[in-house]
Amino acid sequence: MAALAGTRDDAAMGRLFIGGAWRDGAGGASVEVRDPSTGTAFGRVAVATADDAAAAVEAADGVAERWGRTPGHDRAKLLRGIADRLEAAGEPMAALIAQEVGKPIVDARVEVGRAVSVFRLAADEIRHLTGETFPADAYAYPPGNERRLLYSTRDPIGVVVAIGPFNFPLNLLAHKVAPALAAGDPVVVKPASAAPLTAIELVRTVEAAGAPPGVINLVAGPGGSVGDALVDHPATRLVTFTGSTAVGTAIAARAGRQAKRVILEMGGLDPMVVLEDAPLESTVAAAARGAFAFAGQVCTASKRIVVAEAIADRFAERLAATARGLRLGPASAETTQVGPVIAPESLERLDRLIADATGRSAKVLAGGDRAAELAPGWFYRPTVLDAVPADAAIALEEPFGPVAPILRVEGIEEAIAVANGTSYGLQASIFTRDMGRAFEFARRVRAGGVHINDPTTLRWDALPFGGVRSSGLGREGVAYAMREMTELKLVSVNYGPTGP
Repeated sequence: MAALAGTRDDAAMGRLFIGGAWRDGAGGASVEVRDPSTGTAFGRVAVATADDAAAAVEAADGVAERWGRTPGHDRAKLLRGIADRLEAAGEPMAALIAQEVGKPIVDARVEVGRAVSVFRLAADEIRHLTGETFPADAYAYPPGNERRLLYSTRDPIGVVVAIGPFNFPLNLLAHKVAPALAAGDPVVVKPASAAPLTAIELVRTVEAAGAPPGVINLVAGPGGSVGDALVDHPATRLVTFTGSTAVGTAIAARAGRQAKRVILEMGGLDPMVVLEDAPLESTVAAAARGAFAFAGQVCTASKRIVVAEAIADRFAERLAATARGLRLGPASAETTQVGPVIAPESLERLDRLIADATGRSAKVLAGGDRAAELAPGWFYRPTVLDAVPADAAIALEEPFGPVAPILRVEGIEEAIAVANGTSYGLQASIFTRDMGRAFEFARRVRAGGVHINDPTTLRWDALPFGGVRSSGLGREGVAYAMREMTELKLVSVNYGPTGP
């Protein structure tokens, strides 16, 4: 088993990476990184200033033309080298993810494997990042098209700022870094404040694989200073962000002032619809996966379980029994199924949302409280709420915790209305044996992805992913992100006689 790219001391004290050099922030500040399973600090990371952010963008901009001209086969070689190094260091990387964000170790291993595949996919997609040819003589205007060749190319867009989330600190950054490098764009990474060390190890891996200085850079720090400076810098050409809708829309507003492109993967209130003919056992199991995986801290988690009244009692009872049987514990334990939430503030939010729901018509069938026996770690019991009204806070805002709110409906029409009843539109799913109703739901629901007889959490790393309305703008998925990260250029060639 290979070690991480840096030493253990390096991993415990994260620094900034600008222009090929590791350094402290200009202000000399640093912050602790805490283990959600224990609440204790296990590392520190340097905090960047706005000047550091500007230096990182300028370092990237300084190599943008050279990296953009680097042959595709050389970029692919780098990406495959990164993948190989990540794969070799898979176990220590998974252990770091588990410690830093509280993801159960069995799930952290899956995340590392997916990140490896993302870099390899990006290397392969370089061969397909092409434009088109056009039949010039099919157009009457302008005159002379019978002696012209028309084709398009895709040019690198320039400096990409990649702002990652805490919940998939490796794979979701891979979805930003790998397509950018493949497209010929240099990158500045800004990790989530709660998960900087995994991002630092990713950057170390890219460096160790042979990335030229300036091609990848990293600055950590608050969005209000560091993030704004990255977005505002005139050399930044695209910002790719995963996080909350409030932050994402603020980024879009700032970027729009300079006509910069954005890819925004934001919040969701993903509905999982269960009709009366759904197979009960497999549907309950899918709901548990959708609601409780990684303690519900997934943008595509099944955050509203919309159940037909005819089977709601049986469904709710079985889901509650499943929730009570899940093994809650520290992320490092092989038997843990549900780990901690990311911060004490998450516990407070869950308390507030559940109190609001039960103050209305909702009933707690399982959980509903903190796991005090696991303190000082930040644990909340897997919770099932039944008879949640559509106007409850938990049905209108993301809980980002291990909660399954059940909203009862009379049939497919009401289910569609409830599914579309928020400003979000990331993913949705429906469980039924009636494919006619399933396809009708898929046609009418407002979402970036719809899954039939699967939970809302499915994602294919090679395929388009993103939301509509308040859930997103643009698309990820390696090939689709690469298209967003390039500029389309039309070229015409007049090969007829020239001169008088």
